[in-house]
Amino acid sequence: MLNVLIIDNNLKHLKDHSAMIEYLGYSCHPSSSFAEAFSNIQSIRPDVTIIDANMLFSFGFDNLSKIIEKVPESPVIIISERKTFEAAISALKLGAFSFIEMPIKASELEIKLKKAIAHRDMVQENRILKDHFNKVSDRQSYQIQDIIGKSVSLAKVLDRAMKIAPSDANVMIQGESGTGKELMARAIHKNSKRHNKPFIPLDCAALPPSLLESEIFGYEQGAFTGATKSKPGMIELAHKGTLFLDEVVELDVNLQAKLLRVIQERQFRRIGGVKLISVDIRIISATHWNLEHAVREKKLREDLYYRLNVVPIYLPPLRERKQDIPLLVDAFISRFALTTSKPVTAISKAALQILKRYHWPGNIRELQNIIEQMVVLTTNSVLDVEDIPDVILDNLAPHFDVSLHELDFKSAKQLYMNDFYQNYFKQLLRQCKGNISAAARKAKISRKNLYQIINNYDIRY
Repeated sequence: MLNVLIIDNNLKHLKDHSAMIEYLGYSCHPSSSFAEAFSNIQSIRPDVTIIDANMLFSFGFDNLSKIIEKVPESPVIIISERKTFEAAISALKLGAFSFIEMPIKASELEIKLKKAIAHRDMVQENRILKDHFNKVSDRQSYQIQDIIGKSVSLAKVLDRAMKIAPSDANVMIQGESGTGKELMARAIHKNSKRHNKPFIPLDCAALPPSLLESEIFGYEQGAFTGATKSKPGMIELAHKGTLFLDEVVELDVNLQAKLLRVIQERQFRRIGGVKLISVDIRIISATHWNLEHAVREKKLREDLYYRLNVVPIYLPPLRERKQDIPLLVDAFISRFALTTSKPVTAISKAALQILKRYHWPGNIRELQNIIEQMVVLTTNSVLDVEDIPDVILDNLAPHFDVSLHELDFKSAKQLYMNDFYQNYFKQLLRQCKGNISAAARKAKISRKNLYQIINNYDIRY
């Protein structure tokens, strides 16, 4: 269960909002003061932190900085009333993830929490493959920094990426969500002549345009409420290095125009500033959009498209590089066995072949989550078919996309029989609308036998 830390000295609000968080299925840890929160935060390790804006306004914004410093992986959501709206905006500029207005509705809070968790997972994706594993004996496997795989489709992408890495050409990385676009951007940066300089990532979909502008360009002291001191923007921080713009199509059109000018002039001004600042940056962008479609729909300026898309790179989805699944699974097992202190060392051939048959709409990120779930819940040292979540088993392709002779007889038989029983009896029971007697008669077996099959193969209908 995911942990949510909520900090509010209004005890009625704290009680009501805590109950709402528990109702939504999270484990809530309420604190009525920052001191109480700081004393418990390391043991809680919250997945999301919620802070009332009045607390920041009354006790100082430095408490927000301390929260972010202690649990940098925990997105912060600010609770705001109309009178504290400016305080919430200032908190966003200082690192909070988002805010929610009072009175809070459960449906709105649920959306905010899910977005915060998704953002946390996206950030963690950058570190997914950093724990190299030693079990891979295949010397033909491609491992450029943290990218793991040996498929032909990935090899072509990596070859292209390494060819353009030494140049200063802007790169546009396209691919579905969860394919590792930022990981690829970091690999290009690490293999460039700028590798000793900063790599500055910015998620263009995470903040509204007004906040994105201050994040990109920075601001001078007094430029707006809460700007108690000047702050450099992402462009300035990326000087001599690489600026990574994730989901660049989500940038407001006005911001796109300002970014285009920076690319052309290599100069910009901070918000509230008059001084022109010169910069030397390489821009790597990423998006899940079809770029030509985005240009036609006026989501992306055509002139900016040509400036950013100097060298296009397309990351294939996991379903097009299933040869890499065993390597990724091995890496994830090693990672989560370590973080959960579970003695899990491997996965059975039958279970692995089932994972290779799944479509993986969420790509590497989904695979990571599934393996983590399997490692956490298993009681065995080897992950097996019984550990695979129903969401995978219920959505398998209706045919084998691997040869059974790749497996030993026992594993092949287990895989084949599981597939047969799942498909035959699930469809039969659905046709009979769950009526066991009718299904048994149609299958010409006893009710007792049918019950055993349902239990043995965990058939859900």
